[in-house]
Amino acid sequence: MSSTVKSFLFALVTAVVCSFLLTAASAGLKGFQLENIEVDKKKNILKAVGLLESADRLAKEAIQDIYSNKIRGLWVTPEGEILDTDTPAETSLPVYLYVRDGNVAAYILPVNTRGLWGKIFGYLALESDGSTVSGFTVYKHSETPGLGGEIEKRWFQSNFKGKKILDRSGNLVSISIAKGSIPASFPEEQLPHYVDGISGATLTGRFLTAGLKRVLLDYEPISIKFRSRMTIEIKEE
Repeated sequence: MSSTVKSFLFALVTAVVCSFLLTAASAGLKGFQLENIEVDKKKNILKAVGLLESADRLAKEAIQDIYSNKIRGLWVTPEGEILDTDTPAETSLPVYLYVRDGNVAAYILPVNTRGLWGKIFGYLALESDGSTVSGFTVYKHSETPGLGGEIEKRWFQSNFKGKKILDRSGNLVSISIAKGSIPASFPEEQLPHYVDGISGATLTGRFLTAGLKRVLLDYEPISIKFRSRMTIEIKEE
């Protein structure tokens, strides 16, 4: 057998073995990867309602423990009816309740919207008055680092806390992201509905603004129930 053939066979066997090992490693690690994704989502839900800070470095078990004690998940119909099931219909919407002293202190809505370069995933939390933003987080995006990627930074997300999704007449206006910092001459009546934008990332702000309004419109029926102080049944886990 010539040296050329031997070299070819060696390379072929090495490639097959490496491919097998990579496939086995990927399959073996998939469970851990899915667990990490789930923990990261729970961590961001907790951050949205102030139960975790961005600087906190907690073990998975600690995050799971806080989440299981403070957060309750439920499904609602597009009309705002709460479903008593763990197998919702395709059109059902997930909602997460922050429970404090047996009462709903806030509710959290998943954000899944278009960004400049890909999807933006996060959570928007509202206080139980159905009008005031409790917090906002982003756990996955494809925006440009140093520009649109600033949406994942604490300075940007903290601007949402205390903002209002309703105008003075009670109409849903959502939360908009300004083009850069909000100017001093900005109309006072619009200030509760705007947050500072990111310099050089106007399109990211525009996409996120549109996405947040769509999310709030989708969840408006359940928000109306919170505003009317309708009792929300808390499912024990």
